[in-house]
Amino acid sequence: MIKERLIGYIEQSIRKNWDIEALSNYREKGYTYREIAEKILRLHIFFKDAGIKEGDKIALVGRNSANWCVVYLAAITYGAVIVPILPDFKSDDLHNLINHSDAVLLFVDDKIFEMLDLAKLPLIQGVISVDDFSMIKAPGEEIKRKYLAMEEKFIKAYPSIRQEDVKFSDITNDKLAVISYTGGTTGFSKGVMISHNSLAANVRFAQTHMPLQPGDPLVSFLPLAHTYGCAFEFLFPFTIGCHITILSKTPSPQIIVQAFKEIKPMLILSVPLVIEKIFKKQLLPVMSKPHMKVLLAIPGINKIIRGKIKEKLVETFGGRFHEIVIGGAAFNPEAERFFRKIGFPFTVGYGMTECGPLISYTSWDTTKLGASGKPVDTLEVTIDSSDPQKEIGEIILRGENVMLGYYKNEKATREIIDDQGWMHTGDLGIMDRDGNIFIKGRSKSMLLGPSGKNIFPEEIEAVINNMDYISESLVIMEDGKLIGLIYPDFDTLKKDNISEEKFAEMLDGIRKSVNDKIPDFMAVSKFRIHPEEFAKTPKRSIKRFLYTKE
Repeated sequence: MIKERLIGYIEQSIRKNWDIEALSNYREKGYTYREIAEKILRLHIFFKDAGIKEGDKIALVGRNSANWCVVYLAAITYGAVIVPILPDFKSDDLHNLINHSDAVLLFVDDKIFEMLDLAKLPLIQGVISVDDFSMIKAPGEEIKRKYLAMEEKFIKAYPSIRQEDVKFSDITNDKLAVISYTGGTTGFSKGVMISHNSLAANVRFAQTHMPLQPGDPLVSFLPLAHTYGCAFEFLFPFTIGCHITILSKTPSPQIIVQAFKEIKPMLILSVPLVIEKIFKKQLLPVMSKPHMKVLLAIPGINKIIRGKIKEKLVETFGGRFHEIVIGGAAFNPEAERFFRKIGFPFTVGYGMTECGPLISYTSWDTTKLGASGKPVDTLEVTIDSSDPQKEIGEIILRGENVMLGYYKNEKATREIIDDQGWMHTGDLGIMDRDGNIFIKGRSKSMLLGPSGKNIFPEEIEAVINNMDYISESLVIMEDGKLIGLIYPDFDTLKKDNISEEKFAEMLDGIRKSVNDKIPDFMAVSKFRIHPEEFAKTPKRSIKRFLYTKE
């Protein structure tokens, strides 16, 4: 256990940065650190009156917003367990996840609540709006009364709030802080149990290695329900005293770039796709022009042109940032080489939900081409091979960041964490003598959507495989779009007298039916017929790597 506590970091930052703006939605007036404290203490009064105990679960389903962050902070500083759930899931999946988590309170966007049926959520004692903090619904009158009494009790307890009033739970670091679901569909999703210790270790590392000052502006656009965006676009900058501007709707690269230009953030966190799109759409077309190719081949001029490209690129991201940290998936090697060549300040890190999320990182000026940084100081990381520097093996690790396990799923926990406490990441790589990790492949199948959301292809394939005339399927990603490879059920097609041409015509209708059953961010763009059965391992799993482009 580390001695620092996340709650301690939060208390300290609120007291120290009392009148600084803390959180705001894009182009809206935000809350100061003082106002955040008031909102947290109000909710704590309600939690106590409602009989919420330390360790009780509070579900949070909503789009990114300042209020979303307030609920998150209020729950973990009380000692309750926050269960952040992506707002994109269909109603059945939301019911399943909320029930699986054993949540007793639900904070939800008004629009999402319209999709839910309280009768299907038997444990929920009250539903509160993330939009305006009103009580939407409660099965019993008692809880409504307690919620309405919260304001009066707050005024009585804190007639004039002061910094010294900011004293929250003294819950210990070994306790559970967050249940983070890695998917939506029951049978596929796992609730990752992240301790206070893991969150504190992530924040401590970021504070020591990523340069930020109180009042520094930041733009948050990654999904906050995922650990990457939550830890580094919200929790860590909040503990420093930064002003975090939240892009509440799933933002397009154009909106992100526009926000960067207005806010001029001091640190940028991104998934590869946003950076790759800028490279592909803005830089490649210019560099591919014949006269530009000639100029880039002349040493002196080439240096001037690269300098101009770097200048333009830095301006695109607001012009003030120390570095861009890229994580969540593999970065396009061509784009990485080019950015490194022009001296663009970016670095690639590596993490996973199960580590809350950080595993490795180094700053942009010390990182090596193709590497994903060095292990953080709270983890022991090694390669499971006879020669970790040359022979590719699975990346395994143990230490402070590692999850407590999967919620109510000991079997899955035992499959990933062995008897010696080593967590098997499912990722393959090597490590040089300086400790730089080079990821060479992912034996896990997770894909990263354009907006930074985790996509588990098996969930989509399960829906596709239930459709008529489909024997099996494989979902892959090409150019940021999901493609479904379909191996038809030829016997049934023949029996029903449907030709292959006719089936090809039916595919688009089948694809639309599949997309109706899954969240929009998992929607499949195209189906392609695969003429033969997919190659399998001895355990009859499809050999995914044979069908995906590097």
